[in-house]
Amino acid sequence: MRQIFLDTETTGLSAANGDRMIEIGCVELINRKLTRNNKHFYLNPERESHEDALKVHGITSEFLKDKPKFAEIVDELLDYCAGAEIIIHNAPFDLSFLNKELELIGKPSFKGFVASVTDTLVMAKEIYPGKRNSLDALCDRLGVDNSGRTLHGALLDAELLADMYINLTRGQDALLIDIGAGQNADGSEIQVDLSAFKLDVLLANDQETAAHEDVLNQIDKASKGKTVWRAVSG
Repeated sequence: MRQIFLDTETTGLSAANGDRMIEIGCVELINRKLTRNNKHFYLNPERESHEDALKVHGITSEFLKDKPKFAEIVDELLDYCAGAEIIIHNAPFDLSFLNKELELIGKPSFKGFVASVTDTLVMAKEIYPGKRNSLDALCDRLGVDNSGRTLHGALLDAELLADMYINLTRGQDALLIDIGAGQNADGSEIQVDLSAFKLDVLLANDQETAAHEDVLNQIDKASKGKTVWRAVSG
């Protein structure tokens, strides 16, 4: 499975109102392994960054003036992303800029070139309802070192996103690590028959049960009473 973690920096917040991309960072993951086959572009947006955007990324127009325009790197970017699952944090924002740039040069929307797009912000909100789910907040929650992120940068943020995603989704891998799971010579995953293992069942004590119920009540409150287990048990 090939996954590409993608992030952009822009001159402002609205592609529809003329803001443009100034940086694209991509990090490749194959079978949950980082390959170091990454892509990184700085782009000349042919306009100034808004003051607030400049405070976020620190990338000046002077630095960007000799960088390529999007049309000059688009084929390399699309070839790199072709057929992969693209993973973005707050995907509608980045997609709006990618699609606008593609529209300006007469190409179809970005999703037409890739297998799928996954939004980790949506994933995080489902796992941690009612919590802060920015990239920084998730890195802190999941033990990803983001201490070097004083300014936003597309490649750095894509790398942090990849690390965060691995930690966010690693629950199902933890058991297989202990029983020697790995890959066949062709790169496919070794299938493990778990029926051969006897797992001890540890029942929660009263304190743990109460703490669990408290968490469920918080989730139920955050979802405004729309939790499935309440509907079933009710």
